[in-house]
Amino acid sequence: MVEDALAEAEARMSGAGRTLEDDLSGIRTGRASPALIERLQVDYYGTPTTLVQLATISAPEPRLLTIRPFDPGSLKDIERAILASDLGLTPNNDGKMIRLNIPALTEERRRDLVRHVHNRVEEAKVAVRNVRRDVHNDLREFEHEKLISEDELKRGEERLQKLTDVHIEKVSTIGRHKEAEVLEV
Repeated sequence: MVEDALAEAEARMSGAGRTLEDDLSGIRTGRASPALIERLQVDYYGTPTTLVQLATISAPEPRLLTIRPFDPGSLKDIERAILASDLGLTPNNDGKMIRLNIPALTEERRRDLVRHVHNRVEEAKVAVRNVRRDVHNDLREFEHEKLISEDELKRGEERLQKLTDVHIEKVSTIGRHKEAEVLEV
């Protein structure tokens, strides 16, 4: 019982860390990265579709992204999606591909991005703590229903807290790494 609950907690807490990494990969740093726009939603024939499903994205230069759609008819839709996003990038369309010049970040924009990173990290920590709370309640319920002993409950609570501490530290490390990446000039 306790092992199953802790295994579930481990999986859910790891999921919070992976989700944070995915979210942070879309935050712009000083150099061009296809991850910046891969998950951008494009209205493709009335269906929201991720950009990576519609086009080949590459970074031929440190400050340039190129997008070559599989269907040339989707160029305008992709352009519209980029302009509507909060990336602050202007697409250059030559009829076959879109070029995105990535300008250098200003100090003010870097501070805004760092604040955004901090908010995302805090959300991930809250998610990890919510998992701890849920599993802790499950353990108490098991003990209340006499499925586990009081000693097993105490050991389970201690292991759950250690697991939580490990995942909170992982989330913090991910956040510090991304913050350093954003602040790098």
